[in-house]
Amino acid sequence: MRPTLRTARAALTGTVVTGHLMALMLAMPASAAEPSGRNAPAPRPAELSCLAEAVYFEAGGTGSKAEAAVAHVIVNRAESDEFPGTICGVVSEGCQFSYRCDGRSDALADAERRDDAYAAARAVLRGEPDITDGALFFHAATAKPGWFSTRDRVGKIGGNVFYR
Repeated sequence: MRPTLRTARAALTGTVVTGHLMALMLAMPASAAEPSGRNAPAPRPAELSCLAEAVYFEAGGTGSKAEAAVAHVIVNRAESDEFPGTICGVVSEGCQFSYRCDGRSDALADAERRDDAYAAARAVLRGEPDITDGALFFHAATAKPGWFSTRDRVGKIGGNVFYR
């Protein structure tokens, strides 16, 4: 059985829940049990790194809203039965993200852009609201939509167009 978003986020942030605390959490609304804000535990380093890397290359330098949108797509995919069940699995699946197959270095060389990508990844993993409304796909706004036109368009955020 695949984890729910609540249990996946708990796993990503290292939260361990047992006994009476689990019963209490199950009785709460999902939003109350999800980690959020500054008091949430830090995400696991590998998942955070995978997410930040994808944000860096797919939306880096386009602004915090655009970077968060790309991060949400990746987290949404990890929650979907259509994709691998982890963030690193989603990011490393074939050539789903063009930077993974372009033959160029995947080093996060620009320090400011890298810091921004990590900030966006952390915020999304800690429960920032999904501004993509559940999008699973995106492409550069300059690209022709191709098969994406068969999907429900969410809108344009930064330099990308998002779809469910």
